[in-house]
Amino acid sequence: MSDSKKKYILHLADNALILGHRLSEWCGHGPVLEQDIAMSNIALDLIGQARNWYQLRARLDEADITEDDLAYLRDIRQYRNLLLLEQENQDFAYTVVRQFLWDSYHHALLSDLMDSSDQDLRAVAQKSFKEVQYHLKWSSEWMIRLGDGTEISHQKMQTALNDLWYYADECFVSSEYEEELVKNNVITDPSILAKAVKKMREEIIQRATLDFPEEVYAQRGGKEGIHTEQMGYILADLQYMQRTYPNAKW
Repeated sequence: MSDSKKKYILHLADNALILGHRLSEWCGHGPVLEQDIAMSNIALDLIGQARNWYQLRARLDEADITEDDLAYLRDIRQYRNLLLLEQENQDFAYTVVRQFLWDSYHHALLSDLMDSSDQDLRAVAQKSFKEVQYHLKWSSEWMIRLGDGTEISHQKMQTALNDLWYYADECFVSSEYEEELVKNNVITDPSILAKAVKKMREEIIQRATLDFPEEVYAQRGGKEGIHTEQMGYILADLQYMQRTYPNAKW
């Protein structure tokens, strides 16, 4: 089970790191100053959560590795983040929809992990949950404000929702390492979380006066290291300094 736990922790860490990096790209480019700061703060929260998960993962390894090794010195196939989180920002509508689809799941996931039989998972989840409550509040409010806003904002939100819906349900598809943790009663089967998450999503989408997208095949692969083209560009940017100047220190 220890190997599955290590992979699962990397999955959680990579989710936070990649989305945190995507949101950091908005710094200085937000539609208004207040939301520029809000997205930067969410990005900082996520990077902090990623650090907590990477530090935990490093402690479980017999080799002498650090959180920086895990964040900066792995190849693309070794990352286990969801495909949704590596999608481009494109515009504010895409960013809000991507954030909401993630937050709705992340909130349910951490809520469940706070009752995990594993002390390590439980501790980091408890530390992160308050931040994620704010993230969900922020993205839900913007879903409603823009969806039920002007004709243009409604159209942009609907387009973003339709495009990102292909990646919305990968979180509910269990990987092999998740299946083993489920068998050992460490985590809840992700598919069991789906009912509550989908109910929350439906409520917000309806309040946003958006059309609920048709059911589509859930794109998958991220949990096992198979990514979209966008992931390569993210890592080229994220890892540039560490790979150009190995072991550089501030």
